[in-house]
Amino acid sequence: MMQRAQPSSANTLNWKNQTIWTGDNLVTCPPRTGPGIMLVLGRRKGGKMAKKRHTPEQVINKLREAEVAIGEGSTVAEVARRIGVTEQTFYRWRSEYGGLRIDQARRLKRLELENSRLKRAVADLTLDNQILREASEGNF
Repeated sequence: MMQRAQPSSANTLNWKNQTIWTGDNLVTCPPRTGPGIMLVLGRRKGGKMAKKRHTPEQVINKLREAEVAIGEGSTVAEVARRIGVTEQTFYRWRSEYGGLRIDQARRLKRLELENSRLKRAVADLTLDNQILREASEGNF
């Protein structure tokens, strides 16, 4: 819930600006923009957690651990919770890394990185080629 602050020298620099308190944060809006566009000053609470990246080796080891637990009769939900991922991530890992050895997974990741680098290079060269073609035709 947003409340407009009372005009005082303690919480506003210029009364022509709209100063609004949102929880622990002070929000100042320039006079012409109004509350639609806001500049938030202060730290944000309750933000999203940072994504955790797993190496291919860690993924394969967790998948092996999960397969053993599933073989012992645990459900996928229990196993996913035990290895610290969601069910969706477990299924995605299993489709991507299922049956791979660690050296194969490393090679797969290296090839994917090289492929993305080459795709960027092709895109850059294609753009350069189009620019040169338009410049030589005089369509600029």
